[in-house]
Amino acid sequence: MTSSPAPVVTRFAPSPTGYLHIGGARTALFNYLYARRHGGKFLVRVEDTDRERSTDAAVKAIFDGLAWLELFADEEPVFQFSRADRHRQVVDQLLETGHAYRDFLTADETGALRDAAKAEGRSFESPWRDRTPTVDDLAGPHTVRFRRPHPVAVVVDDAVQGQVRWDSAALDDLVLLRSDGAPTYNLAVVVDDHDMGVTHVIRGDDHLNNAARQSLIYDALGWTRPTFAHIPLIHGPDGAKLSKRHGAQAVHEYAEMGYLPEAMRNYLARLGWAHGDDELFSDEQAQEWFDLSGVGKAPARLDFDKLAHVNAHWLRLAQDDRLAKLVLDVHLSRGRALQPDDETRLLRAMPFLKDRAKTTLELADQSAFVLKARPLVIDDKGQSLLAGETLDRLKRLRDRLDLFQSWDVFALEAELKAFAEEEAVGFGKIGPPVRAALTGGSPSPDIARTLAALGREESLGRLDDALQKTI
Repeated sequence: MTSSPAPVVTRFAPSPTGYLHIGGARTALFNYLYARRHGGKFLVRVEDTDRERSTDAAVKAIFDGLAWLELFADEEPVFQFSRADRHRQVVDQLLETGHAYRDFLTADETGALRDAAKAEGRSFESPWRDRTPTVDDLAGPHTVRFRRPHPVAVVVDDAVQGQVRWDSAALDDLVLLRSDGAPTYNLAVVVDDHDMGVTHVIRGDDHLNNAARQSLIYDALGWTRPTFAHIPLIHGPDGAKLSKRHGAQAVHEYAEMGYLPEAMRNYLARLGWAHGDDELFSDEQAQEWFDLSGVGKAPARLDFDKLAHVNAHWLRLAQDDRLAKLVLDVHLSRGRALQPDDETRLLRAMPFLKDRAKTTLELADQSAFVLKARPLVIDDKGQSLLAGETLDRLKRLRDRLDLFQSWDVFALEAELKAFAEEEAVGFGKIGPPVRAALTGGSPSPDIARTLAALGREESLGRLDDALQKTI
């Protein structure tokens, strides 16, 4: 009777030395989607062993970024530093089995021997590899190194990169414990992934060489290696490694730029992974479709135009009340003093505005006229736009709209067209003064949508103010 395969367990393991990078966010997403696709678990581990660079602020920034993207772990997060005793326990095991040794070289001695080895075209190897320390030696400061086997081929069947091979002779005996007893990265990662039951290590291909060293540690401990999947990094639009000159890098910057989390998930999933020609897809579809076979080997390029296209799609599908709240937050961040009916006004306007915006910042720009105080109808020189026949025509339109009860955008379009025909003028003679009266020159959609966005009472009130009348 054959046993069923172990359930899939993936993990995202950021180092809390800064914000959540866009590349890290994509790695988290790929791990999340793969776990969901296979009915497994998605875990988060904070790799905070670098105590000098790890900060509470960075930890918060990482979890805030994951929360905004709605990538929630299935269990409480693990903090690597808290597991140092377990890491040291495994080092003791490696020492007992002869897979590790104590190295009493000083930092200066190590540096000199390493330089000499490099000059001779060979890998560094400590002379303590084959020495037995005395009791006096053990009393002194020292590191613990992994005794790699050699010569041996280290082979990793990577789910993205294919089969990758290294010669163990080209690899150093990596340090497992520093002289102060602190565990090092490669050791801690192996122990934590094993203890957390991680079956698939999906991470950036800048970790590919670590897979060789970590595989040797797995083998020495008699543990089953996880499946490694090293995904190419994200590059800028010019093909160069992503940097500050390419624009936003942190997840929180994208939130501040007006992108929706569902749009970022859609875009990031497509950044380096493909399901046929599908560009726009839901979370449910991504979870159903995602697999490592669809991940490419070439670096993905960040494309802000494509991101804007994806975001515009999800803006159109978003609930109006949610958008109204997001857009109000933008207005408040720009210094607006909150008014009691702001959210109500924006909510009424959303159906007529959201089809024209690519970000919530653009939506805020386009909705500014909705929140305006009754605007002045003047031109660039401060002169009134309403005089003579223009003023008389606006009065006739106002009176006609006052009798109009539907206030449906399509009915308003028909009414405005009929009015222009009765006036025997093109709409170009009607639109500008009406728009000026309704918006004060602020950007707005066509007149019918502007009227609908403002609502009947506010529209008539603004026309009345422009005509120096009261309702």
